[in-house]
Amino acid sequence: MSLTSTPAEKRDMMEGAAVKGRSLWDDARGRLLRNKAAVFSIGLLAVLVFLAFIGPLLWVHDSAFIYRDRVQLPPTLENWHIFGTDAQGRDLFARTLVGLRMSLMVGVVATMVSLAIGVLWGATAGFIGGRVDQIMMRIVDILYAIPFIFFVIILMVVFGRNIILIFVAIGAVEWLTMARIVRGQTIALRGMEFVEAAHAAGVGQLSIIRRHIVPNVLGPVVVYVTLTIPVVILAESFLSFLGLGVQEPLTSLGNLIANGSRDMEIAPWTLYFPALTMMVTLFCFNFIGDGLRDAIDPKDR
Repeated sequence: MSLTSTPAEKRDMMEGAAVKGRSLWDDARGRLLRNKAAVFSIGLLAVLVFLAFIGPLLWVHDSAFIYRDRVQLPPTLENWHIFGTDAQGRDLFARTLVGLRMSLMVGVVATMVSLAIGVLWGATAGFIGGRVDQIMMRIVDILYAIPFIFFVIILMVVFGRNIILIFVAIGAVEWLTMARIVRGQTIALRGMEFVEAAHAAGVGQLSIIRRHIVPNVLGPVVVYVTLTIPVVILAESFLSFLGLGVQEPLTSLGNLIANGSRDMEIAPWTLYFPALTMMVTLFCFNFIGDGLRDAIDPKDR
């Protein structure tokens, strides 16, 4: 900056030298992108999602077609049975892709159900407080005491067995932890200045919850969602392993693992490939969740 510069030129040079501020989410995104394990997991998960939803349409074998002369065929490049075939002679790679798609759908849909119920329940209980909070959280404690399998069996006896019921049953259990997390965050937020200012301005309680409380608890909620999806996938796999989950002609990774466990002595590949697919998928979600937690946690800055 020369001594002969005009005031306008000096002002423009100072503004150009000013450091542009970064928002909380910009900083979190930068921290997440520096986490190599999380970035690799995001890319790998994107590939798995593409294979699960597009792969069956492009693969040379249909997942339901039965090759009666290729029962329990080992993995081979001949006829493109790269994962082999199962006990009915169906291509295991196609079945694994369809099973992965079903497991991802169960994980995402059931997690969204738990997210909707848990956020609304926890935010309402934490914000209103008092007797309402005590009653709502005692209901959560009672539901926690009911065994998960017992709850699913009751739903199946009352409503019958179908895929929608699995979404509802798993989502109706997983929202309990979500509600507790959101309640704790809401209690910490309801005494903040911006909430008191909204009260003073005459804003209703439901509007405060929707416009001020819920957006400010999204950070922990997003992290918990990424960690809930693998838990839901494991829960569905456990149900399918017991014969209470997805039924034929549909399939899931848990169903494939259950079938493979019965034939593992004579056809171990029917167990190895679905189990490996599930393991990789769960690792991806857990690494992404860990990366988001480290990126959003303000104590790490």
